[in-house]
Amino acid sequence: MPTATSAEGYQSIGSLSNRPLWVAEPSARWQARPPLVIDCSTLIAWLFEESEGQKAAQQMAGKTLHAPTLLPYEVANVARNKRRAGAPSASVCRVLGDFQCQDITWHTVKPPAVLELAERYGLTAYDAAYLWVAAELKAPLATFDRRLAEAAKTHLGNL
Repeated sequence: MPTATSAEGYQSIGSLSNRPLWVAEPSARWQARPPLVIDCSTLIAWLFEESEGQKAAQQMAGKTLHAPTLLPYEVANVARNKRRAGAPSASVCRVLGDFQCQDITWHTVKPPAVLELAERYGLTAYDAAYLWVAAELKAPLATFDRRLAEAAKTHLGNL
């Protein structure tokens, strides 16, 4: 079937009725981005502009971010600890606002599978939840937690 692309970026696909079907394609910035599962340590380093924040930003750039639904609770807990340690309330509130604006795909985990991963790799159930999401998506996991990183390397490497 004959096709033609116009200067405006539309593609016309000919048909028997001589009426073209126009297909508008999105710009490259809307095309699929590779997935990345992020844990709390990664997101917090970036949001609070900690020393490792630039490393986190580089890994997250251009990726579709994924996390288990427990991440907001972990972020709130870190914010609470930062305030107790003397961080200005205004900066903590700004970070929480920035967090709420992040485009993160949330995943509900399966507790029996999370428990199995936690026991297998000596992780907390919280950390095992991030590993479970990464395994389900067959996606990389970004973390500053050495134990979680070692478990992810082993587990994801065997998928």
